[in-house]
Amino acid sequence: MTSILVLGAAGMVGRKLVDRLVETGHLRGKEISYLTLVDIVEPQPPKGATCPVVTKACDFSNEGEAEQLVASKPDVIFHLAAIVSGEAETDYDKGYRINLDGSRRLFEAVRMIGDGYCPRVVYTSSIAVFGAPFPDPIPDDFNLTPLTSYGTQKAMGEMLLSDLSRRGFMDGIGIRLPTIVVRPGKANLAASGFFSGIIREPLNGQEAILPVDDDVLHWMASPRAAVGFLMHSAEIDGETVGANRNMTMPGVAATVADEIDTLRKIGGEARVKLIRRVPNDAIKQIVSGWPRRFETSRAASLGYTADASFEAIVRTYIEDENISI
Repeated sequence: MTSILVLGAAGMVGRKLVDRLVETGHLRGKEISYLTLVDIVEPQPPKGATCPVVTKACDFSNEGEAEQLVASKPDVIFHLAAIVSGEAETDYDKGYRINLDGSRRLFEAVRMIGDGYCPRVVYTSSIAVFGAPFPDPIPDDFNLTPLTSYGTQKAMGEMLLSDLSRRGFMDGIGIRLPTIVVRPGKANLAASGFFSGIIREPLNGQEAILPVDDDVLHWMASPRAAVGFLMHSAEIDGETVGANRNMTMPGVAATVADEIDTLRKIGGEARVKLIRRVPNDAIKQIVSGWPRRFETSRAASLGYTADASFEAIVRTYIEDENISI
């Protein structure tokens, strides 16, 4: 039997991960026996769960919260909780409190249990740990050179994960997620939100704001692919991964122009006309320091798989969210 703790379970990827766990019913070769779902707002219990499910609203960066969350010794911990890029840049204190201090409190709570407790911890990092100048594509062994507070916080989390795994306090896997596109629902505060917005809003008959130029190139993956990365990270043999516990996930490199062309192909010119160009220097500045393309042979060799193309990403969104075209 396998017990699971999901931090960030009310977020878009967290909800989809929980749905996949419930649908699958098994993880790491064992039946899922217990699910604990945590976020700053109480997550909705998943439909169709056959095991006990506990939902809780809390700030895991507060003193004592992390210790309570891991007191039951969950076998697998999915750590998806974070302050996103744009908010972490505008609110320095909040970004460091959640993304760094919260992660450290969680990892320390795991360490302090002792008695041989060593859970699989899946940590969602970001390609924001890399910053210009960088080669194109960026290789697996490129140095971490973040140019944003968010990227710096995630890089620190990666180092903590590796160190505690090296010491045997946890069995951690850190995955640098591409920007997740197309995100369903309302836009969040991420600086990268427009990558989803210029597809999502027009497909729903709404205006979308484009703050950057058409030649901006970015690394992307669908929510479905992201959930696949998380599930595989829970299953993978840690010894096969080796001492370097953090890796960049495969993705699709596409420009804003590629996105617009795909929207035109799938939805027609009328939907493209719903994109309104409103240049935003602050977002341009943030995006200019982001990586664009990766060489991810290490992740591929370990069984991680990406979307086939940007068109496949959009069609996955249409299928998963039941969008009428």
